[in-house]
Amino acid sequence: MSNSSFFDEQKEQSLVKARIVEKYFWAWAKVIIPTAKKAGNKIAYIDLFAGPGRYKDGSRSTPIKVLETAIADPDMQCMLKTLFNDANSEHTNSLQQAIDTIPGIEKLKYKPDVMNFEVGEKIVNAFAQLNLVPTLFFVDPWGYKGLSLQLINSVVKNWGCDCIFFFNYNRINMGLGNAAVEEHIDALFGKTRADKLREKLYPLKAQARELTIIEALCESLQEMGGKYVLPFRFKHENGNRTSHHLIFVSKNFKGYEIMKEIMAKESSEQNQGVPSFEYSPATNMQPLLFEFYRPLDELEGMLLDTFAGQTITMQEIYMQHNVGRSYISKNYKAALNSLEAKGKIKAEPPANKRQKRKGEITFADSVKVTFPPKP
Repeated sequence: MSNSSFFDEQKEQSLVKARIVEKYFWAWAKVIIPTAKKAGNKIAYIDLFAGPGRYKDGSRSTPIKVLETAIADPDMQCMLKTLFNDANSEHTNSLQQAIDTIPGIEKLKYKPDVMNFEVGEKIVNAFAQLNLVPTLFFVDPWGYKGLSLQLINSVVKNWGCDCIFFFNYNRINMGLGNAAVEEHIDALFGKTRADKLREKLYPLKAQARELTIIEALCESLQEMGGKYVLPFRFKHENGNRTSHHLIFVSKNFKGYEIMKEIMAKESSEQNQGVPSFEYSPATNMQPLLFEFYRPLDELEGMLLDTFAGQTITMQEIYMQHNVGRSYISKNYKAALNSLEAKGKIKAEPPANKRQKRKGEITFADSVKVTFPPKP
């Protein structure tokens, strides 16, 4: 599909992407607002590749839905500042018209800023010099131009700032072998890692290439300081090949936890209750991604090994163990219930003193678990 036809109608992938962003915006704002009220009374949403506001079939795009969410919430009405940019002037004109016709738009204290500029070094430098208010930063470029580690870091460096960006795998996969776009690829991975990646990719087949590329991107973001990185894969509509990924970056565990639950619910498949995050099977060659494919029945053994000899709460187990793995909170509770029923761990309070919900014994975050020492 060409860039010009992308906004003709909203595809299923765009709907899923929009839902993930919208759900996270709402949850993020509700977590951030109480603290933000004590420190400036502002939060922000920035979209540097905002598009025209509506698809040609009339569907609302993410900027419109974000503003509608803010209009419906008294706190956001008074606190939210928004910046929408697109290098295409036809898109910005259309977006401004769409914004002006939103019912209740006048309720927002801060009028949305709509700008028309190319995303590059100037905007990176501008953001880098600012001490940003808590900001959710969304970057959805058509290809790779303008997307860089420096751009992402210029925003997530400040407290309460998270980034969600679209990673066009097909374009970047081709770009890694194209000297004409070397500068853009180097900006995304970092020069040293990009060079090593090009060498490493040469003998690999399609699936291994994808996993290696995403692994390198995750490592680059973590080295930059984005401690919590969570990728979500999208497949082509007509097959199993990957088209792109939605990548979440945060320095805060709470943001990671919230986004993980959102992405889990948007996953098209689950294995034993463990969400797929829409990835193909990974291998030991990519340890970060490989962890996303360990099934639930392996979790029990992992917990017995990792926490051997310790007494620790369910919440502490979850926080220490889930990062970089596809398991969500309910998976840990299911595994611990199973281990307790098999007599392999002791829980306090024990199962016979805990409540039942929908026929299953609950396992609260505060329950203390004692693991046996390693044999």
